[in-house]
Amino acid sequence: MKPIRLPEPPGSPPSLGGVPDIFEGGVYGVIRRAVIIGNGYPATENQSIGLVRALGLTEKQTLYRVTRPRGGINEWLHWLPVSVHKKFYDIISLIYSYSRILMAGRGKKLVPLPTENGHSAGLSSVLEADVKNIVRMAKETSEKDGPLLVVASGRDTISIASSIRRLASESVFVVQIQHPRSRLDRFDMVIAPQHDYYPLTPRAQEQVPRFLRRYITPREPPDGHVVLTVGALHHVDSAALRSAANAWHDEFAPLPKPLLVVNIGGPTRYCRYSTDLAKQLINSLHNVVTSCGSVRISFSRRTPEKVSNVILKELGTHPKIYVWDGEEPNPHMGHLAWADAFIVTADSVSMLSEVCSTGKPVYVIGAERCSWKFVEFHKKLRERGLVRPFTGLEDMSESWSYPPLNDTAEAASRVHKAVAERGWRLRP
Repeated sequence: MKPIRLPEPPGSPPSLGGVPDIFEGGVYGVIRRAVIIGNGYPATENQSIGLVRALGLTEKQTLYRVTRPRGGINEWLHWLPVSVHKKFYDIISLIYSYSRILMAGRGKKLVPLPTENGHSAGLSSVLEADVKNIVRMAKETSEKDGPLLVVASGRDTISIASSIRRLASESVFVVQIQHPRSRLDRFDMVIAPQHDYYPLTPRAQEQVPRFLRRYITPREPPDGHVVLTVGALHHVDSAALRSAANAWHDEFAPLPKPLLVVNIGGPTRYCRYSTDLAKQLINSLHNVVTSCGSVRISFSRRTPEKVSNVILKELGTHPKIYVWDGEEPNPHMGHLAWADAFIVTADSVSMLSEVCSTGKPVYVIGAERCSWKFVEFHKKLRERGLVRPFTGLEDMSESWSYPPLNDTAEAASRVHKAVAERGWRLRP
């Protein structure tokens, strides 16, 4: 029920928005804390963390994780729902335990199951997202601490987030980031990139045999509680960049300008490449390095070793080029703050979204190797003037700019509006 708004009594200190809490449903109507449901992958979890940061709840957030067993046969079971995967793994573990006893009795040894975080390949070392515990906490503390914002991202978090909303709908506001593919009404809000709706376009329909079209999702256009973004959400904003500029000043300020940062991801289902793209990048960098003061190259966790080895062999000894060795601290935020221009491989939506939020020149390599919805993503970036293809003919001393991509702040604004329509509000 929407709270009654009464006039503010004379002499009372104004609250955020000009109405004291006692005249706005009390504490119950004010969201002061957030729960993040993650899946253990930084690129995915950073979307939720970025949204919570934009909403001003960073200091009052709790991170839970939905994790799968990893290693060995588990890598072939990721197509299963996470709950089924865990049960299947439990059966495998039980069989393995009996086998160890049997083989030990015969004087033979078994190769141990793969490990995760230094423990068994199961989940004992990870704080697991438990629906019952989160629901109980939301209900029992709502009267004292107000409703709970729940932000989840990634396929494996869908069942957890939707269950929390179903069981504690009066005490939570649930935001699902990345398209859940079906039954959007399970969430209070869905935040998804525009290219997730590529399957509905005429071009996509032409690529899919008619008898398979009914199985391609999403099948319906976005409704009123779906927020569409250009790219991925993240936590890179002006405050974060200022902080990074200060933190990395001593390392980056002395470097000759312009500073070119090259971010290399890894091949995906929709952007396939190998050492061929690495060789193309090397040749093009040789052409532009004369117009650069310095170049820094970073690989992601997904970069195949054969790709990084080729680049290290050809560019690792160049006097203007430094290749990050992967040791901490990670200079990524320093790169975003201090770079004068970026070159990014086309495979990573998250990397491109972050660099496009800086307003600095962004060049993309490998977009022609992408397919399906990634084609739509790169098309949107080009139409907005956020990126240009990297040809090797550029003069890196020449700069250009654009209105920075601001998806996270715009999504946060939509959350504020949706919460207000429910009769609640957010306040740090």
